Amino acid sequence: MSYPFKKIEAKWQKIWAREKTFSAKVGPQRKKYYLLEMFPYPSGKIHMGHVRNYTIGDVFSRFKYMCGFNVLHPMGFDAFGQPAENAAIKNKTQALAWTIKCINWMRQELKSLGFSYDWQREISTCLPQYYRWNQWIFLKMFERGLIFKKEAVVNWCPDCQTTLANEEVVDGSCWRCKTEVIEKDLEQWFIKITAYKEKLLEDLAKLNSWPERVITMQENWLGKSEGVEIYFKTKDTAELIPVFTTRQDTIFGATYLVLAPEHPLVEKIIKGKPQEKEALSFIAKVTKESKVVRTASDVKKEGIFTGAYAINPVNNEEIPIWVADYVLMEYGTGAIMAVPCHDQRDFLFAQGHNLPMRIVIQPKGQQPTASSQMTQAYEGDGIQVNSGQFDGLPNQEAKIKIAQWMEEKGMGKRTVHWRLRDWLISRQRYWGTPIPIIYCQKCGIVAVPEKDLPVKLPDKIKISGKGGSPLNYVKSFVSTKCPKCKSKARRETDTMATFFDSSWYFLRFCSPKFTQGPFDKKEAHFWMPVDQYIGGIEHAILHLLYSRFFTKFFKDLGWIDIAEPFQRLLTQGMVLKDGEVMSKSRGNIVDADSIMKKYGADSLRLFILFTAPPETELEWDGRAIEGCFKFLNRVWRIQDNLKEKAQDPLLKIMHKTIKKVSEDIEAFKFNTAIASLMEFVNAIYQSGADREIFLKLIIMLSPFVPHFSEEIWQRSGNKSSIFKTEWPKYDAECLIDELVTIIIQVNGKVRSKIEVPTEISEDKLKELALADEKLKPWMQNKPIKNLIVVPKKLVNIVI
Repeated sequence: MSYPFKKIEAKWQKIWAREKTFSAKVGPQRKKYYLLEMFPYPSGKIHMGHVRNYTIGDVFSRFKYMCGFNVLHPMGFDAFGQPAENAAIKNKTQALAWTIKCINWMRQELKSLGFSYDWQREISTCLPQYYRWNQWIFLKMFERGLIFKKEAVVNWCPDCQTTLANEEVVDGSCWRCKTEVIEKDLEQWFIKITAYKEKLLEDLAKLNSWPERVITMQENWLGKSEGVEIYFKTKDTAELIPVFTTRQDTIFGATYLVLAPEHPLVEKIIKGKPQEKEALSFIAKVTKESKVVRTASDVKKEGIFTGAYAINPVNNEEIPIWVADYVLMEYGTGAIMAVPCHDQRDFLFAQGHNLPMRIVIQPKGQQPTASSQMTQAYEGDGIQVNSGQFDGLPNQEAKIKIAQWMEEKGMGKRTVHWRLRDWLISRQRYWGTPIPIIYCQKCGIVAVPEKDLPVKLPDKIKISGKGGSPLNYVKSFVSTKCPKCKSKARRETDTMATFFDSSWYFLRFCSPKFTQGPFDKKEAHFWMPVDQYIGGIEHAILHLLYSRFFTKFFKDLGWIDIAEPFQRLLTQGMVLKDGEVMSKSRGNIVDADSIMKKYGADSLRLFILFTAPPETELEWDGRAIEGCFKFLNRVWRIQDNLKEKAQDPLLKIMHKTIKKVSEDIEAFKFNTAIASLMEFVNAIYQSGADREIFLKLIIMLSPFVPHFSEEIWQRSGNKSSIFKTEWPKYDAECLIDELVTIIIQVNGKVRSKIEVPTEISEDKLKELALADEKLKPWMQNKPIKNLIVVPKKLVNIVI
């Protein structure tokens, strides 16, 4: 008979809620531990990615609580955003009503998995009590000159009369009406995140508990490059074309220039040229393409000759100017010098368009090679050749000298470029935080006074998805008075990007009901920083970067005394089915509800944790969850067959298991921790357990399968929750294995002796015997015919 999981899980969820078991309070009695998973967008039903993320966090939270920590483990909802607006249009409802409905569904599903959240701290970013503080933060940044307005290019649907996110442009057309999308300049609000670029880069060195690849992704996004801005000029009109490069050692090998299609000089230099029409057609095509696709390494690069030439300042050589898809305005100056022999992308482009190539760095100690013989670009170090007075110098030394020479001759200047750009936060949407700005014909741009916050979103408005922001058509919202001169004025109708909401929510969790500011400084001082943050690798760049920026801003405001928000970071892998990420579009979603109805939440939790390490991808396997369910039933049956006193060998196994499980949970090696517990259960079935040993097993299982463990704990006569129990400690003396001397024979003659643990496996014993250095003179690398093992006595190697 299976254990009654439905009854048990409902029972313990009610008890935890009633007794507020996981309620966190500020206090010195226990050392604080703030554990946080990235909060979800409330799409309604949770998917297996949610289950995995939140189960990982829940295990660690419960473990830390039992280890004596004061654990803060909150949950909320990242509730603004375009999907809710689109769902409201589709379902002919209001965005707020739809979102609240989805939050209620999702909250119930999260509770049904038994997660140890302090639900009293729940926040939803779409409610005024949260987004008023978005507006307050905006005003503080505005006061300090960190928020400004300027024109920026957006994707624009002429039919819907609205902006589109990159992902809403499908094959160059609007996802909704299929109209061809154009680029349009609109005045937008920006945050000057670039003012913090040095701090954001320098402080990455402090994050030694973050995955190395996340640090690298952040460094690459910030993109600090030290190099030279070189002054090329057009041949005909002497128009300046500044080009930034970090490889000034290759300047003598530049054989053509490439401009971004969006470069402001392009239209000027092609005007009147035979190539003009073709070039304009190419530019129109490329500017509709995704920048990700344009720069992807596996996509063939396209380009067109402009008909114009530039002068290379170091040798006065005329080189052709091209326009190509792989050059972007966002990095450097929007123009590159192409050195095909020493840059693989330039090499492939030059080969594809029959452009000249010149070698200027020769690998040290190699004979000179003709560029026509090259099969790929040489991007390594070497000796300068074909480089004028710098010939013969190691290229790293030449880099310094060429930069100095060019600066002295006025050919360029040493400079630093950053990839990071200021953060565009304007959205022409309804479902987001209203930007607290008023436009007055007399006073200009005026900030909404703090006393007038929040600027609330109007209720019950018509959303069609067309004609720009729906707020434009709500007269009661738009029409207002200037706070300064009391004249008629209008409100800003743009709303904030949802990344703004999620860039400081971890601080709000410290005091979610605080009304005098975004958070209580004392509470934040106690709980921050987040000790462990958990979420998907897809958020490794923007969300983490913006959160780090907000933290530094709050520090500068004097609201907190830390510079980094997240002490330790874990990025969990995706959940796959049939080798592909689960998604509705692929039709490979596995419904969490149906699995829980059949096997229970604890079996699902155990499967999610046992099947793969947290950082790697997890392949869904229906048979494996069946195995986890059978394992729990196997443990359930032990309680009816307990002994008065267990045998000593089982006691040793128990202490080894305590050590292994404790260390594995701390290192997020949940799969190997569970494997150790399964081995322990096998040992119990072989020799039988007493009550003490059985309950130690249940305590170790409790972070993984909390409902199951609480029920057995209570049935064993315990009055308080198992999570009020101290995590077991192992006895170091019990970890010492008894040793036995093993005789090693070669063809029946004693040649060596080794000491091994009494319980060593036969395979391990064979491995140790064959590795014994003393046998080499007798073995002489001859083939082994047989290997005979007499347990606890000898190994005979027959050659």
